[in-house]
Amino acid sequence: MSPSIKDVAERAGVSVGTVSNVLNHPERVSDTTRAAVQAAISELGFVRNSSAAQLRAGTSQSIGLIVLDMTNPFFQYVARGVEEVADELGYAVVLCNSDEQAARENRYLQVLEEQRVRGVLITPVEVSSKRLDALRRRGTPTVLVDRHDPRVNCCSVAVDDVAGGAFAGAHLTSLGHERITYYSGPLSLRQCADRLAGLRQAVQEAGLDPDQAVDVVEEKALNARTGYAAAKARLASGDDDTTAVFCANDLMALGVLRAALSSGRKVPDDLAIVGYDDIEFAADATVPLTSVRQPTQQIGRAAAQLLVEECDHPDTHAHQQVMFKPELVTRESTTR
Repeated sequence: MSPSIKDVAERAGVSVGTVSNVLNHPERVSDTTRAAVQAAISELGFVRNSSAAQLRAGTSQSIGLIVLDMTNPFFQYVARGVEEVADELGYAVVLCNSDEQAARENRYLQVLEEQRVRGVLITPVEVSSKRLDALRRRGTPTVLVDRHDPRVNCCSVAVDDVAGGAFAGAHLTSLGHERITYYSGPLSLRQCADRLAGLRQAVQEAGLDPDQAVDVVEEKALNARTGYAAAKARLASGDDDTTAVFCANDLMALGVLRAALSSGRKVPDDLAIVGYDDIEFAADATVPLTSVRQPTQQIGRAAAQLLVEECDHPDTHAHQQVMFKPELVTRESTTR
């Protein structure tokens, strides 16, 4: 059994109240008494139960972070940015992976609220969520991460994905491509839909008909496996006249790249490929991947700073919708 505060008091020869003061208000205790209590803590291996004290006070020094897919490097980098700010400001981060499942997201929201976290950072499965709305109404600060919806009464941090899609489209059309396939996750995800909108916009500005120049392949998940399977099937059909591919994220793009190479296509001579996110693996791929770079750690840092500001200064905090600009990083998958 772990030693209790009573055990420490008995070992040091002081009252439980004195031990409590050493832990919470050391300035109230003499140097001699404080040294005796600290010696007893060290000898017994006592660890204070901060969670119990925080629950009694109704507050916590923890914040929750719920992401869609922790296997996606994008969210790993975002989480790193969140963690950096939390550590600087004395907060701990409770990381949850919804796995793009609304029911799982709701369970995590309930657990975090029961644990009395100070606030929640979330990339929601759907921006409109009754459970998330209820959390905000009950006073838990919330920041949307990689999501933007001006109708929601909370802070958000996102990237201009329409602009990102347009960068990819402008790059490919400038290279002479007139048939572009867009490999996407569910278009119900705003990021996927926005990136497609940007692509179509750039194609139209290049003087092409988006309905003729852009073909869309919508998959259930944004990962290398779905990208590979979808591209492998299309390339094997023999009737695909696509000369360029834009993928909704780098994982899908890496899958498409593997399918193209295994099918005997040369990249970029036979098929140019653009990804999105510019994860670390993009530059290290067999054919280094052109990608639309997102400032992932900045997204995490900005979101955490907004959340902590609202937690610490709720009366003066004003909600902000932060929108970062992406940038195109060109590599050998589109140009030699």
